[in-house]
Amino acid sequence: MTPAIKLLDKLEIQYTIRQYTADSEQRNFGEHAAKALDQNPDQVFKTLMAVIDGNTKKPVVALIAVPDQLDLKKIAATCGGRKASMAEPGAAQRMTGYIIGGISPLGQRQLYTTCIDTAAQNFDSIFVSGGKRGLQLEIGVDDLRRVLHASFVELAR
Repeated sequence: MTPAIKLLDKLEIQYTIRQYTADSEQRNFGEHAAKALDQNPDQVFKTLMAVIDGNTKKPVVALIAVPDQLDLKKIAATCGGRKASMAEPGAAQRMTGYIIGGISPLGQRQLYTTCIDTAAQNFDSIFVSGGKRGLQLEIGVDDLRRVLHASFVELAR
C-alpha cells in the first residue's frame, strides 16, 4: 500500500485502483499510463513539482492533463511569484517521497500548495498516480480538490 492509498483509506474517500505494466524505459509516464489503461489522455493527470522563485524557493504541485504542458508563468502568478521552474527530478523525489513516474499528489511527505488545471472540471473523476509506476487511482475531482486543499486554476499552455 502506498501513502496515497493509505491517506484515502484513512479519510474514507472513494477511489478505484487501476494497475498496468509499467515500462521502466518509458519517459512519458502519463502517456504510457493513459494508453495502457485505454483511457482518454485528457482524463489522466500528471503530477508536476515546480519551484516558485523568491526568498523561500517555495515548492508547489501542479496537476495537468497528460497531453498538456505546464505554463510556468501561470503557476508562478497563481502562487504569488514572478518566476517558476520545474523541480529537478532528484529534488522532486526528495520532496514527495515518490520516484519519478510515480509521484502522486496524495500522501506526499508534506502538503504543498497544489493547483489542479481547470480542465479537470470537465470530468466527474480523473486518474492520478497512486504512488508508484504502474498504479493509477481514479478519484472524484471534487474529492481530490478537497483532500489536497487545492485550487482549480488554468495551468496549461
